[in-house]
Amino acid sequence: MTDHDRARAGFAEFVRAEIGGLTRLAHLLTGDRHHAEDLVQVALERVAVRWEKIDDPAAYLRRVLCTQAASWWRWRRARPPEQLGAAPPDRSGAVADDTDLRLVLRAALARLTVRQRAVLVLRYYEDRSEAETAELLGCRIGTVKSQTRHALGRLRVLAPELAELAGRGWQEVSR
Repeated sequence: MTDHDRARAGFAEFVRAEIGGLTRLAHLLTGDRHHAEDLVQVALERVAVRWEKIDDPAAYLRRVLCTQAASWWRWRRARPPEQLGAAPPDRSGAVADDTDLRLVLRAALARLTVRQRAVLVLRYYEDRSEAETAELLGCRIGTVKSQTRHALGRLRVLAPELAELAGRGWQEVSR
């Protein structure tokens, strides 16, 4: 067995022993499972290239995870916000952002009353008119209006991050 083969075997053993903890750390750093897996792959690639020269591979790997996660957050923060235009932007590449928005929205909706949640879902998700919503819920249009106003106000208090995730469009709709 050559030195190179021994180094490869040592690296493979190291990865098997550390992968669980590294993935958990990366998930805590990023808050996203898929991004965490990508981050671990980038870090492992950097360690693999320098494997024979690194004194403490576990410490080096964790440092790479932290610096790469910080770089990602800086990059994300430095990107200019999307501008509202006539047509909605192509969001096919923004799965993580959409997922974050859905998770925050789901948690916030769960904290509303049943009627408030129903009014918002019918009005904004199903795009029903106030009259249709009132008919479906068996109440007056005035009740739909007041429940919508109360629900949106409560969402602003319960989940201000929704405005941040959804952008200006959310603030304009929720007023």
